[in-house]
Amino acid sequence: MDLLAGVRVLSFNHYLAGPLAAQTLGDLGADVICIEPPGGAFQRNWAVANKFVGSDSVNHLATGRNKRSIVVDLKSPAGVEAVKKLAATADVVMENFRPGTMEKLGIGYETLREINPRLIYAVSSGFGTTGPWKDCPGQDLLLQALSGLAARTGQADGAPTAVGTVLVDQHAASLYAMSILAALYARTQTGKGRLVEVNLYQAAIDLQGESLTAFLNGAQSDSPRGPSGIASWFSPGPYGIHATADGFLAISMAAPSALAKGLEAPELAQFGDDESFTKREEITRAVSARLAQHPTAYWLPMLEAAKVWHAPVQDYPDLMDDPQLSHLGAFETTTNASGEEITMVMHPARYDGQSPKARLIPQPLGAQTREVLAELGLSPDEIEALIETGAVRAA
Repeated sequence: MDLLAGVRVLSFNHYLAGPLAAQTLGDLGADVICIEPPGGAFQRNWAVANKFVGSDSVNHLATGRNKRSIVVDLKSPAGVEAVKKLAATADVVMENFRPGTMEKLGIGYETLREINPRLIYAVSSGFGTTGPWKDCPGQDLLLQALSGLAARTGQADGAPTAVGTVLVDQHAASLYAMSILAALYARTQTGKGRLVEVNLYQAAIDLQGESLTAFLNGAQSDSPRGPSGIASWFSPGPYGIHATADGFLAISMAAPSALAKGLEAPELAQFGDDESFTKREEITRAVSARLAQHPTAYWLPMLEAAKVWHAPVQDYPDLMDDPQLSHLGAFETTTNASGEEITMVMHPARYDGQSPKARLIPQPLGAQTREVLAELGLSPDEIEALIETGAVRAA
C-alpha cells in the first residue's frame, strides 16, 4: 500500500497507543523509523498475558509491523546529533514520553522545527502536556475509571466494570494517526509543519460521545448502568446480552411486536412499540425468560425471519473461523524473524478493494540501524565508529 509513500515518520513511541498509531501510518506506506533506546522500547520487553513468541512479545507483534528499527542512545551527544540529522529528513516526529522529556534531551518541538519547519511534531500523552494532571500516569484502566467509562459499563446491580480490552489506548491510536494525517494534508496547503497533540483522557471521553452528550443535555437515569440486564443506562429494552439454553445472544434495538413474532412470545404483544423505553425492564425480563428456553441455534433463524437485529456471542476461538473475517483478511499468519509462526491483526480498512499487507514483519531491535544511517550519508567507517562509542547500536 503506497498511500503515504514518500512520507518519513520518526517514532519515539512506547506502550500501545503511540506504536499502534505509527503502525497505522506504516500500513499506509509511510517509512516509519522506530528510534529505540539500547534496551528496546517498552512494548518489546513486556507482554499482555506474559506471552512471547520466541523473543517477540505479543505487544511488539501487535504494533511493530511495517517499521524499521534503529537503536540510539539519547543520552549520548552523538546519538542526539544523529536524531537531528534524521529529523531534517522527516515529515513527522511522534513521541509519547512524559511531558518535557524530549525537551530535556534536546530534541523537543521548538528545536526540531528550527531544523525542519515543515515537520509535523505529534505528541500523545495521558492527560495533555499542560494542566494539573499533566504528569500523572496515563494508563488505560485508570482512564476508564476517571472518565466515567467504567461507571457506565456493567449491570445496575453490579460494580463498575472495565472493558475487557485496552479500548482507550486503541481509540487514542486512531485519533493520533488521524490527527497526523490531517496535519500532513494541511501542510500541502500551507507548506508549514505544526504541533499536534492528543491525549488518552479525551480519547476516553470521545468514546462516550453519544451517551455523555445525552447526559450533558438532561438525560437522567436511576443508575449509571443498565437495569435488568440492559446493556447501557440509556438503551431501550431488551437491548443487551441474554442467556439461551446453551450460550448467549445479543439482541439489539427491536420493537416489541417484532420480538413477539421472532420469539413466538405472545406475552410481548401487550407492549406497544412506543413503550420500548418506558417499559424496558418488563420487556427485557420477558425476552430473557423466553430465550432461556431453547439453544442459541434454535433462535437464530426465527429472529432473522422477524428482522430482529441479533448476534450470537462469539469468543476469540470463534473468530479465526468467522467467514466474514476470513473474507476481509482480518488476520495474517506468517513467521517472525526467528522463524516462529505468528498471527497478526491487520489494518482494518480497504483501499480500492485492497487491504494493506505486512511489508515488514515486526523487526528485531536495531535491525536497520546501519541502513538508516547510511541513508543519511554516513560512511561505513562513520557508522561503525558510532556503534563503537555506544551512541547507536545495531542488530
